[in-house]
Amino acid sequence: MSSEGAVPLSADAALEWSHKDKKRFLHAVYRVGDLQRTIKFYTECFGMKLLRQRDIPEEKYSNAFLGFGPEDSHFVVELTYNYGVDKYEIGTGFGHFAIATEDVYKFVENVSEKGGKVTREPGPVKGGTSVIAFVQDPDGYLFEIIQRDHTPEPLCQVMLRVGNLDKSIRFYEKACGMKLLRKVDRPAHKYTLAMLGYAEEHETTVLELTYNYDVTEYTKGNAYAQVAISTTDVYKSAEIVNAVTQELGGKITRQPGPIPGINTKITSFLDPDGWKVVFVDNVDFLKELEQV
Repeated sequence: MSSEGAVPLSADAALEWSHKDKKRFLHAVYRVGDLQRTIKFYTECFGMKLLRQRDIPEEKYSNAFLGFGPEDSHFVVELTYNYGVDKYEIGTGFGHFAIATEDVYKFVENVSEKGGKVTREPGPVKGGTSVIAFVQDPDGYLFEIIQRDHTPEPLCQVMLRVGNLDKSIRFYEKACGMKLLRKVDRPAHKYTLAMLGYAEEHETTVLELTYNYDVTEYTKGNAYAQVAISTTDVYKSAEIVNAVTQELGGKITRQPGPIPGINTKITSFLDPDGWKVVFVDNVDFLKELEQV
């Protein structure tokens, strides 16, 4: 599984390398029932930009990449439309995405004026000072809108529910080289959350994992697909993931190597709860962008 000529790393060396590897969240992939409708909603209501779009008729799908900045420096969403499929089941496990903005009230007012659905009006978090709101896109995906004075990355969170938070934290620390940024227990609401990522929350996108007391399993649905993360060495990263899955669960679903046709090297795997992650070779990814 390791790259050609490479010597397998010891467990300690592998963990050290994983934390030093220049990883970055690239995009979240999920399915929508009407691609143009969602593009219109995200650009008009959220202020995202349509970065690229492609149609693959031989495989009967189209996709579009949208975000708040170019893909070589920002986290974006990759929307997939499969021909003839207009509805998907989100399931109970997927939580929400999050967008940071300097003015939650103004942001939500714009969403409402354009016909978007507001599921939580703007206001402070109960017992705190942070101002948030929740809105829903046409396919039912929730977006938390977070007030933040400034951020280089407005598309700032992906929230997933897990059945064993401590195990999930260890998995993402070891397999993905993430750092635990903070962990918050809210017994009054019967849940605990953990923020993990490659930099502080105000600097970049983070993964928010939520554990609801006494709930160990969730339905995945068929709407949300995966997150993609860049790495400098897909083969070495896959070697580490393989070792971690033997300790904590999960499994590799695609061995490392180039994708036929575009030659970008990737590997994919499931975490202990079945959430999918794809590692993408960073150099190959940048070359792919240059060809768009």
